[in-house]
Amino acid sequence: MNRDAEKFAAYPMTIGGRSVHGAATVPVVDPATEQVFAEVPDASPEQLDQAVRAAREALSAWSSRAWQERQALLREIARIHITHQEELSALLTREQGKPLARARKELATAAHWYAETAGMSLPDEVLQDEPGAYVTVRRVPVGVVGAMVPWNYPVVLAAWKIAPALLAGNTMVLKPSPFTPLTTLRIGELLRDVLPPGVLNIVSGGDALGPRMSEHPGVDKLSFTGSSETGRLVMRSASSSLKRLTLELGGNDAAIVMPDVDVDAVARTLFWGAFVNCGQICIAAKRVYIHAAIYDRMAAAFVELARTTRMGPGGEEGVELGPVQNRRQFDRLLDLLQDCRRQGLKLLCGGEPAPGPGLFFPVTLVDNPPDHARIVNEEPFGPILPLLKFDDIDDVVDRANASQYGLAGSVWCRDEAQGLAIAKRLQTGTVWINEIQAASPHKPMAGHKQSGLGVENGRDGLLSYTQPQTISIRRTA
Repeated sequence: MNRDAEKFAAYPMTIGGRSVHGAATVPVVDPATEQVFAEVPDASPEQLDQAVRAAREALSAWSSRAWQERQALLREIARIHITHQEELSALLTREQGKPLARARKELATAAHWYAETAGMSLPDEVLQDEPGAYVTVRRVPVGVVGAMVPWNYPVVLAAWKIAPALLAGNTMVLKPSPFTPLTTLRIGELLRDVLPPGVLNIVSGGDALGPRMSEHPGVDKLSFTGSSETGRLVMRSASSSLKRLTLELGGNDAAIVMPDVDVDAVARTLFWGAFVNCGQICIAAKRVYIHAAIYDRMAAAFVELARTTRMGPGGEEGVELGPVQNRRQFDRLLDLLQDCRRQGLKLLCGGEPAPGPGLFFPVTLVDNPPDHARIVNEEPFGPILPLLKFDDIDDVVDRANASQYGLAGSVWCRDEAQGLAIAKRLQTGTVWINEIQAASPHKPMAGHKQSGLGVENGRDGLLSYTQPQTISIRRTA
C-alpha cells in the first residue's frame, strides 16, 4: 500500500454501520504548517445515495424504539467522547488549529450536550378530554436529517445537531467541513458499536458534496451551520423538495460597554469573548462599543491583553491562540486589513502577519473606525476587532442594530435594570448581560434577520426535529 492509500485508509466514512472508502480523496491541511497531513474520502453521488438509503432503512426501527432507549444511547455517546478525549483532542488540534486545552474543552462540551439533551422529553399534549371528544398532539420525527457542520467547532456543532435529531427518532447523514473532517470521521468509527447501522452516517467530501446533499430528494430536513451567503444557497437548493430547514448563519455581534463597569475585568472577559478560537465563532463579539468616558482605558487594556497573549501552533505548551483555520479565511482577513489601511484607519496593535509557515494572523485592534467601514459592517470571523466610541444610549442602540445580522449581542453594565432595558432594544436572537457566549443545551438559539432560520438547542431546538401530529377522537359512548 502506498503512502496516500495509508492516509486514506485511516479515516473512512461510516455508511450503514460500515467503513467506506472511495475512489477520490480530499487533502487535509494542518493550518499551523500549511502542510497536507491526511486525506479523506471524497464521497461520490452513489455513496451519498447509499448513506441516505441506509438512513431511510434504519428510520422505522429507530423511531419505534422507546424514548428512554434513545436517551440511554445519547448518554453512551457522551461517554465515548470523554473516554477518547485525548485521542480526539489531539486530532482536532491538528486539523483545526486550536490550542490543545481548547480542543479538550470542545470534546467535553460536546459530551455535556449529549448528556443534557438526553434528559429532555416531549410528552403528548392533551388539548381536550371530555365526554364527547378527546384531542391530543404528539410529536413525530421528521425523517432523514441531513446535517452540515462548519470547520470552527466541528465536534460541538455536530453534537448540537446529532443529539436532538436522534433523540427525536430521526436518522441522519452528517457532512463535516472538508477543512476539518478527521475528528468527525473518527467519532463515526467509535460510534459504530453504539448506534444501530444507518442511524448515523458520516460522509466526507469537497465543495460538491454539500449541494448534492441539500438537493437530495431522500433528505427530509437540513440543519446547516455556516455563512449567510452559503445559507441562502442551501435554502434555494432545498426548496425543490420542500425540505424543513434549520439555518444557523453569520453574525456581527455588538457588545455595548457602559461607563460604570470594572474596566480591567470586563476587558479581559470581552477580549476572550472576541478572540477565543482566534475569533472564529459565530457568537464572538465582533463590534465593541465603549462609552467615551472609559474608551481610552479599555482600549489600553485590550492592547495589553493582545501583547501578552501567546499565539502559535495549538499543540505547543502555553499557546492560547492558534492559527486561522484555512487559507481562504486568512486571505479574507488580509483583505479586510488592507481595506483598513486604504481608509487610513488607525490600528492600536497587530497588523501584517509575520512571514513564515502557518496561518497566524496577529490580534489586531482598529481604533474607532467610522460606521460605514467594512470592518464594522462585515463579519471578519478572525482576530481583528473594531473598538468604537459612543456617549449616548439611543445612538449606540441604533448603531448596534444597523446590521443585516441579528445572531447575538452583549451589554456590560453594573446597573442591571439599565442593562436589561438596553438588551430588550437589541434586534438579536440572544442577548447576554455581563457575560458572553453563555450557550447551553437548554437555551434556545435563534438568529434574527440574515443570521438564520429556525432554532437550535433547548426545547424549541428539539421540537424543530419533529412534526406535530394531532389525533382527534369523537367519543360516541
